[in-house]
Amino acid sequence: MPTTPNSIITTQGINTQQVVTTAAKTTYNDLVNAVLAYTAGPNGAVVYGVTALPRANVTASQLQLYRSPDGTAAFFEKSVVMPVYNFSDITAPTQTDFGYSETVPLRLEPNERLYVANRVALAGGVSWSVAGEDL
Repeated sequence: MPTTPNSIITTQGINTQQVVTTAAKTTYNDLVNAVLAYTAGPNGAVVYGVTALPRANVTASQLQLYRSPDGTAAFFEKSVVMPVYNFSDITAPTQTDFGYSETVPLRLEPNERLYVANRVALAGGVSWSVAGEDL
């Protein structure tokens, strides 16, 4: 819904999205091998969480987050390292967190997009979850 400048804008709805990445992304200036993970609403959004879990055995590897205003331009936002994990019946994989929360959110412009990627190819993939609220 369109808004009026200098008006209080409250949350219009919860927006959660999940994707899986498998291909290696070795460049940082484009969206090749990145996967669209979140699109802000028409008034923008506040993202409270970006997390990832391996879906197969993984060596320590870089996970990447990109912002895009239009689905073409890519801006490297942040990276974190997913720890080593070998699947077992008695252990659980560590959820890799990008550090966003309700007290430290990532604010997005109207219709801005978040893309995610992993630096190393992983046939089983990495499962991503992005949670926020549209304004």
